[in-house]
Amino acid sequence: MAPSPLYNEAMNVIAFIVSLALFIGGFALFGYSFYAAEGFQGPMFFAGILAVSAAIALPVHVLKRIDG
Repeated sequence: MAPSPLYNEAMNVIAFIVSLALFIGGFALFGYSFYAAEGFQGPMFFAGILAVSAAIALPVHVLKRIDG
């Protein structure tokens, strides 16, 4: 049984909101990493890279399985 079109639309909206939050949060981590304590600058910047990567990977890999 295929999911309803309303379910697909709701999943698209939720995935968009999560991706946008990850993307903006990743850039915030980039910026805050320059003002962090000395030992946390590198890990915070790397966490920002991971968050932006996840924000791009979510729509590319997950949504194509939902839509298609």
